[in-house]
Formats: sequence, structure tokens, C-alpha cells
Amino acid sequence: MATVILDRKRKKRLEQGHPWIYANEIESIQGEYEPGDLVSVTNHTGQYLGCGYINPKSQIAVRIVSYTPLEEMDRTFFAQRFAQCLEHRRRFVARADSYRLVYGEADFLPGLVVDRFEDVLVVQVLSLGMERRKSVIVETLAELLKPRGIYERSDVPVRELEGLEQTKGPLYGDCPRYVEIVENGLRMEVDIEQGQKTGYFFDQRENRAAIGKLMTGWGTRSGIRLVEEGALEEGVSADSSGTGDGGSKLVPVNANGKRVTFPYWDGATVLECFSHTGSFTLNACRFGAKKVTCLDISEHAIETAKRNVELNGFGERVEFVVADAFDYLRSQVKGLDERKTRAAAGQAKVDTSKPVGAEGRTWDVVILDPPAFAKTKGAVEGACRGYKDINLHAMKLVNEGGYLVTASCSYHVRPDLFLETILAAAADARKVLRLVEYRGAGNDHPRILGVDEGDYLKFAIFEVHSR
Repeated sequence: MATVILDRKRKKRLEQGHPWIYANEIESIQGEYEPGDLVSVTNHTGQYLGCGYINPKSQIAVRIVSYTPLEEMDRTFFAQRFAQCLEHRRRFVARADSYRLVYGEADFLPGLVVDRFEDVLVVQVLSLGMERRKSVIVETLAELLKPRGIYERSDVPVRELEGLEQTKGPLYGDCPRYVEIVENGLRMEVDIEQGQKTGYFFDQRENRAAIGKLMTGWGTRSGIRLVEEGALEEGVSADSSGTGDGGSKLVPVNANGKRVTFPYWDGATVLECFSHTGSFTLNACRFGAKKVTCLDISEHAIETAKRNVELNGFGERVEFVVADAFDYLRSQVKGLDERKTRAAAGQAKVDTSKPVGAEGRTWDVVILDPPAFAKTKGAVEGACRGYKDINLHAMKLVNEGGYLVTASCSYHVRPDLFLETILAAAADARKVLRLVEYRGAGNDHPRILGVDEGDYLKFAIFEVHSR
């Protein structure tokens, strides 16, 4: 086995848990090797640091897979690692049969991602070292988990940096295009062939559930109150706690004293942008939302979201919009400004001959879960402009005291910069934001301390107030 000797002036990231060794950190290589082979790694004094696979064509020349000597990444090696991955998910993602089973570097298997969709596995092979061992990976997964099928979604540009072609297709067993999963008690259809990445994003599971607290408690804003059923004719209301004397039944009535029969009268109005499969929409409905607008630029995504909404019986409460989120938010803000101008027509001349359009809507909760705007460090400035734009317009459309739910999965936009960008948007929108909750990726996406690349997802819930 060849030995990679690291430069004395390098940053000691490896000693701090980071498994990547860049080509410019290598002082010399002793011995012969083939691309993808395992190599030993030492510092400049000869101290053993670990074992990893090498690829001289990649900027990441070595990826560490073990901190003790390792002869080969064989079936025994993968069986042990996969068993550890499974144990972690069973502990922290309880009562779920769909999750990210293998999360690359964070599971000490750099360059490999495996998502479990019930009895179907989707594999993503991102590095040469894992590509060379793909057959043993598939064999070991099949033996350990006995899946119905294993499908590959290695159709990602990052493979080209490793000297590999993008590829996708079945690797084992029966791989249906659509797989139904259950997450947070909701049924969802996942398109493993044409869906984004591996077909679904598990990293927001816990964050989707976190919006549950926002979905009810809105009825009083529209004048609805609870009264004792027997007191409807007399117009006597119950106390503010919502409980009647003697355990009598309470019913909702509107400002005119008429009984409200719609079961979700206390629910929020919600706008989900960049909906993809409609996962936030489903959780909003599950927790009692009154009406949800589900928006995505992709007709394929909206069709998937529609099927998911129908699967769960939420069809009457969801409307679907195929549109660019930036354009949609801007048009709603423009319409809102026009309505405000008309409302103040007594102080200004307004052309009222033009009919008021459908724009100018507002919502109790607006959710932004966009794709990564910055895929490289050089794209950060433009990405921040994008994040500021959508958040600025979104918070203008949140009803007073409502909530902005916003996220970023751009690793290069660090958490502090993301929050600074939101703050700048709030200042321009003349809003005051109260941070209610801040979260990262879910429990099936663990993070190695010292590997900042794993800290990519930012998720925040803000209460929005005007100033």
C-alpha cells in the first residue's frame, strides 16, 4: 500500500475530524498505486493519521475511510458500516422506514449516499473510490436490508470532478419509478427516477413538523369565537379559555352570531413556495391549516404535489400554482401596494377605472424552501441578492403578527450571512422579525464536528411585525 505524506505547513484539518485531503496538502507519495486504491496517510514526521482512497484527478486527492490501518473496503467493511448507519437511524429516526441511511462523510463513508424509501434503496456514488466498489456496496446492501430494489441516481455534475460520467438506472431487483413512503404520519409519492437528487429531501423532516405550532389559533382574528351550543340563540359567549360551564359543548360562531361549520375555521392561510413534492403543504394541512397555496415553477413538481395532497385527503384545502416564485411574490406585493393606494384614495388621485386584479393577497404563514442559490463560493454574492429578494417580498405578504418560515441549503452561504441577509431584507421591508426557532438538518443527517460542509441547511421561523 502506498503512503501519502502530508506537508508540514498544511492546516491540521484531518486531526480535527475532516476526512478530505487536498492535492496541495500532499508533500510526497511513496510507493505505487492505482486511482481509487487505498493508501496510508502520515504527517511529515511519519505519524500515522489514517487510511483513505486516492484519486489524483480530483482536487480532493484522498478521502479518509478509517483512522486505523485497513487492508480493503470489502463486504465485511461495508457490512459493519451499514449496520452502524442502520443503528443510528433506528435510534434517532424512530418509527420510520424511509430516511437517509448513509450520509457520506458523516457516516464515515465519503462519496456515498443511500436513501431508503420503504423497501427501495436509492444510491448515489459521488467519488472514484466508491465507484470502484459499487458492486460490493450493492451486494452488501441487498444482503443486509433485503430491499425490493436498488436504484442509482449518480446523475450529478460533481462526479465529473472525479473523472466520472453521470449515470442512473436500476442496480438490483425491482425498481418502480414511484414509491410511496410515510413521513410524519403523511403518505407521499416519491419519483426516484425523475425527482430532484435521489427523489426526495429527508433533511427537512423535523423542520416540516416544526410548522405545526403555527397552523392554528387564527380564528379570533376573523371574529370567530366559541360559545355554548345551547346559548346560540341568546348570543351568550363562553369565557376566553374556550370552556363552557358544566362541560357543555362549545361551538364556533362568526361576528354575526352564525354558527361556523367549516372544521378548519381556526387554521392559518399558508403559502408554500418552491414546493417540490408539497411536503410542507402536507404538514400544514395535517396540523390544521385552513387554506394552502402550493407553488412551484415545475409542472412535474406540482403534479407530484397534487397526487400527494389527494393521497392524504387534503384536496379541498389546497390550491396549486405553477409559477416562478420570484415573479409571483413580486406580483402579489405590487397588487398589495395598489390596493393600499386605492384604500387611501381620499388623500391621493387614483385611477379607479382599472379593475383590481387577483394580486395583492396576504397569508398568515409564508414558507420559502428554495434550491441552493450558491453552488460555489463565487456565487455567494448573487445568492444573497436572491435570498434577500424573496424574503423581502415574502415578509411583506405575511399578515401582521404572522410567520415567515425560510430556509437555505446553500453551504457557501454561512449561517451568520444568511441571518444578516434576512435582517437586511426586514430593514428594507420596514419589518421587525422575532426569531422563534432556528434549526438545521434532521437526525438522519448527522454532522462531524470540524466538517463545516455538513452544516449546510439553515431553517428559521420568524414572527413578522410592521414598524
